[in-house]
Order: sequence, then structure tokens, then C-alpha cells
Amino acid sequence: MPHFIRRAFPFLAMGLLVAAIAWAVSFGTLPRADFTFDNGNEVETIDPGLATGQPENRVINGLFEGLLRNAPPAGWEKSAGPTTNVEMTPQPAMAELPEISADGKTYTFRIRKGMLWSDGTPVTADDFAWSWMRTLHPETASKYAYQLYYIAGAKAYNTAEVASGDQVEVELADRKTPDQPFPQGTVERGILRAIHKPPQPDLLPTDASEDARSKAEAAWRRAWVYAVEFDAAKSPTATPPTPSPSPARGEGKLRLFAKDVSAARAQATTMTPPPPPLDKLVACMQVLPDFAATVGVRAPSPDKLIVTLNSPTAYFNDLVAFYPLYPVNRRCVETHGSPAWTQPGKIVSNGPFTLHFRRIRDRIRMVKNPRYWDADRVKLSSIDAMAVKSETTSLNMYLNGQLDWATIMPPSTIPKLRTKYAAEFHSAPMLTTYFYRINVGKLPDPRVRRALGMAIDKSKICELVTRAGEKPATALDPPGLAGYQAPAGLPFDVSAAQKLLAEAGHAGGKGLPPIEILYNDLDAHRTIAETIQQMWKEGLGVDAQLRGLEWGVYLDSQHKLDYVVSRAAWVADYADPNTFLDMFVTGGENNQTGWSNAAYDKLIDDAAREPDAARRMQMLHDAEQILLDEAPILPIYFYVSKNLVRPHVKGFFCNVQDEHPLKLIEIVK
Repeated sequence: MPHFIRRAFPFLAMGLLVAAIAWAVSFGTLPRADFTFDNGNEVETIDPGLATGQPENRVINGLFEGLLRNAPPAGWEKSAGPTTNVEMTPQPAMAELPEISADGKTYTFRIRKGMLWSDGTPVTADDFAWSWMRTLHPETASKYAYQLYYIAGAKAYNTAEVASGDQVEVELADRKTPDQPFPQGTVERGILRAIHKPPQPDLLPTDASEDARSKAEAAWRRAWVYAVEFDAAKSPTATPPTPSPSPARGEGKLRLFAKDVSAARAQATTMTPPPPPLDKLVACMQVLPDFAATVGVRAPSPDKLIVTLNSPTAYFNDLVAFYPLYPVNRRCVETHGSPAWTQPGKIVSNGPFTLHFRRIRDRIRMVKNPRYWDADRVKLSSIDAMAVKSETTSLNMYLNGQLDWATIMPPSTIPKLRTKYAAEFHSAPMLTTYFYRINVGKLPDPRVRRALGMAIDKSKICELVTRAGEKPATALDPPGLAGYQAPAGLPFDVSAAQKLLAEAGHAGGKGLPPIEILYNDLDAHRTIAETIQQMWKEGLGVDAQLRGLEWGVYLDSQHKLDYVVSRAAWVADYADPNTFLDMFVTGGENNQTGWSNAAYDKLIDDAAREPDAARRMQMLHDAEQILLDEAPILPIYFYVSKNLVRPHVKGFFCNVQDEHPLKLIEIVK
């Protein structure tokens, strides 16, 4: 360390200490928000295209808004009560309710006049087209991209499915920031004439991780050579949502592209079919279907968005009102990059609130957005979403007057709370299932998986652990889905479970390594895991170990299949059995079990195209039966909502998805 820095160090340290104290005092004297609630774990992201969890959902619905928004019917206040479910349906938001074509496949949304971003710029149809393209873009890696697969061409774009004769877009390797997909590099559009591929590498060992397999396949694909002809490109049917300046294309000539030019040249002699000479091979980032020409999303004018579906989808409006289809501000994303664009001072949003500040492991403060179209109905000036993952801490903060709404509480206190605070304890059935995922790569025998499920006394968990009126689950889909009856599923039967385990060669747990149970570290999840650990030991002789992780690390471990058994839950994104079942198709982003079944995939795909309601429900029933028989998941119980809400809070009501629009909350003391 230089001498002058050493001499100045005490003064620098003192200055830093003073600054730290001032910072702490500034938060300590922070004026209280109008409304404060515990939001469980620290949110992983507030990017609508990347989020998946309930804590993220609450914040995103405060900051952003879609074409439509889920809302209660007019006059709902008259029927709302602590145990009454109020129906929420898609209502006009950034757009009016859509015009739907006679064949049920084309939706026309008209953006309402005066819709503004928080920076004062207008919200346009192109904002939605670009945002949906961003969610579908392979490099975005959105876990909810499949929710847009109902749109014509969306799946092929998301999975980069291209073949000879397809109209494609080629992004050149000239991005300003190579590791950021937006803003994109130069995008050129043409017709794909051939893909020249080197031999696929030998399969990895059977015990290789999913991550290792993905990396090996990605490396192979990076050496592919794409031959694209540009003068044969058809004119796009609409202005592309991602216009980019294009240099001279070499009209009338084939041009060759590869993501890894060196690897492609090194393997050229092994490719099938043999490629032309690679002396002018050009580096690219992506070769994808041409979004403007192949995906059913068009913005012919600033106030009109036309969406074309593969087949009629009765719940498409529900999907439009779901946050993965909310817009993000293109200029904001491209200026700051991801995830920096979501930081306070940078983020531009269009919801009833804006992001004021975020303090990690403390709170997210939102303030009223004066440019929101329905600002007159928004009564709160500020909201604090507290990062509180301890049920005991949450309850104490509520009882001490520090919270207006508690979303979690110790299960052991619930019977007393339901009695002593009956007017403040809001509880009702939900379309939500608590279940365990199983990594089928580590427990490949379905007999072992079924045995584990049949050895869990779910009634005991509901009666002695959760204690809020939850119902034991033997199926994944909860009751209350109109027109659907779930299969019976696996019963609680320890004797039958022991026989299955013996048939699999593991009588009394012999030969099975300890089964690790992964969970996000809330007290209730740990208690449930401990209870199941004991049941498996006493009933089957199977040892289990527990691993509790913070929310973000837990989600990442589950996604990477870095677990044996993992706690999970699913809240219905819309009131249809498909919302629970379509996530377990082969390779689904929310599958996260490694399980694959061709018959299951076909039933889910056929059901999405089936116009007859009764036949469609039977297809979904048959698919769920396969899922339960194969047992990559173990259903445990169906949720009821559990919320403590102070009497001075108005605008809070129960609903089957346990969603509570912050724009409707009001404090009346």
C-alpha cells in the first residue's frame, strides 16, 4: 500500500463509518409506508419474463400491467368475507377485451387511449410484440415461455426449430455487449437452404448431469453451418417488432453462418451434407425462425395487436392477464441491460406503482404511479413488501403493528389465530397443490417412487402440521376445476408400499442411499420434511436427509436437478387442469424432474387442440393418470389461503389463486 494511502487510511475509514451510520439512520427514520406486508422470501427477480414465484408475483403485479388484468366483478365488496371466495376474471387493463374471430383463433386487442409508461412515453402494441418476442427468445431463458406456445409459431421460435425452406432471422455477432441478447446485433432475414452438421458426439455416461448433457449438445450445435439465401426471402406480413439496420446482404448469393466459426471449419470435412467452401463463413449469435413472418403476433398500428393461435384456447384471456405476458419497456431494457434495468432509478414500468427503492433482505418500497391510467382508484401512496421468511417473525411483526398483512405464520398458532382473530384471519380453499418433485435420474424405478408416496400419511400432515383446513392430495389437480375429475391417485398404504419397495429390490430400504429432501428454508417446509423423513424411516426403513436453502438458491438447485426429492407447490395460473399438467411435458421448463413420457406428451398436445370440452377433459384425466402412475411427483395436500389482515385494511378478499391486487387496497382507520 503506498505511504500516502496508509496515512490517509484512518480518515477514509472514519469517513466510511460516518457514511454507513448516515445510511443506517436514513432507513431507521424512514417514514412508514401506507401499507406493509410480509412477502416471504427475498424475490429472485422482478422481471416479468423471468419470474416464477409467488413473492415475485405480488411485486410484479404492483409494478406492471398486461393487456388484461385479473380483477373481481363490480360490487364484489358486498359478498367479500374472511372465508368467501370472490371470483377473479380477466378485465380490461392496457387494452379492451379482445375481439375474437369466429373460429376462435384470432384475437384483436386495442390499446386504450392514454396508456403511459412511468417515464411518460406511450404504451403501444409494439411494446407487447417486442416483450413477447423477448420472453420467447432462447437466450432470455424464460421458464414461462411455454405459456406463449398457444400462439402460432411461438414454440418453434423459442426452441430455435428451423429447417430447410424456412424463413429465418440471422443475428450477426456484432452486439455491443456480447453476453446481453438485447439490444440485438444486426438482424438479417432470408430463406434457410441447408444446415450442415458434424457427427453428433458420443452420448455422455448415463450418470452425467443434465447440465453436462446440455453443454455437450450446445457445443455440437455451435459448429452447425447454416446456408441462408437472402434474395428469396418473402416479405414479412407485418413490421418486425425488432427492426435492425441491415448492411448489404450479398443479394442472390448463399451466405454461410455459424456460432463457432473455428469449430465449424475444423469439422467441415465430417459434415453432412458437405458444406460449400467455408472461406467466407460469418459468425452469428442465433439463427431463428423469422419472428415477424412466422409467429402469430402482429402490431399493424400503435393501438392494435393481432394474435393468431394454433387452435381455439378458452383460457387465452387468462394467460394474457398473467405476468409472463406483461410488457417491459424496450428502451429501458436495451439501455441498461439485464438485470440492471430492474434497479431503482432505472426501471420503467406501467402498473399502479413504481419502484422507489429496494434494500436486500429488508424491503421493496413501491410508490403510487401518477401516470397510471386508473390512478384515481389507487388509494395507497406507498407500499412496503418486506422480505420476511420466518413465520414467527412475521406473526410477531403483525401482532406488534408492524405489518398490515401477514402472509405466513407458524402452523402451530393457526388454531388459536382462527379463534382469537376470527375477523382478521382470512382463509378459503385455493387452486394450489403442495407436492414433492422426484429427480427420476436419481430414483429411476417408478416402484420406488410410488412406494415413497404411499408411505406418506397426508391426513396426519394436514391435521398435525399445517392445521388450517388443508385437504390430503392423492392427485395433482385440486378439486374445484369446472368439468374435471382428477384420477384417484395413490392411497396411503404402508403395507403395499413395502411390497413395492421389496419388488424393486430394496426391502426395508436395503441398497437405497439416503434420500435428500430439498426445501426452501421456511419453518413449515422443514417441519413437513421432518415428518415425512420419520414416516419413511418407520414405514419403509428408508433414511432421508434434509437440505434447506434460501429461495433463490433453492430454485436454482431444483432447476438444475441438483436434488433427489424437492418440495414444490403450484398455484393455478388459470382455472383449468392444463395449468398443472402441461408443465410436466418432456423438457418443460417447469418440469424439473427429468421425467419424460411420450404418451403423456401426446395427450397434453392433443388436448390443447381438442375442441370438444368433454373429450379434452378426458385426455387431461388420462394424462394425469400416467403422471400419478409413473410418480415423478408426490402430491401431499391442497392448500387453503392463510392471511392475517388488519381491520383497517379494505379491498382485501379471498380468491382461489390467493392473489390480492394492491391497487384495490385502502386504509380506512
